[in-house]
Amino acid sequence: QVRLVESGGGLVQVGGSLSLSCAASGSISSINTMGWYRQAPGKQRELVAGITTGGSTNYADSVKGRFTISRDNAKNTVYLQMNSLKPEDAAVYYCKAQVGGYVYWGQGTQVTVSS
Repeated sequence: QVRLVESGGGLVQVGGSLSLSCAASGSISSINTMGWYRQAPGKQRELVAGITTGGSTNYADSVKGRFTISRDNAKNTVYLQMNSLKPEDAAVYYCKAQVGGYVYWGQGTQVTVSS
């Protein structure tokens, strides 16, 4: 079993910054891709950013240039630095990890952007 614990969400003003982190623990042999997804009320969960073990990244077009994903493989932790936040970035952010052939999700952390 793998547990993902997110932290760092909260309330921020438009144009502000937040940093999220997600730590994986449990029966981890090797974590492949890790990533961040988000889900706003009434909308489907969508990919925000992903990162491979080797550090290759991909981003949703809507966050390119504003968000940065990174990971510390030794700590089994993935981070998401969010800058220049917009109202449309408000959502519950979920961490996802692929371990072998299994996919695990965190419990989510709320990001609220106030204008």
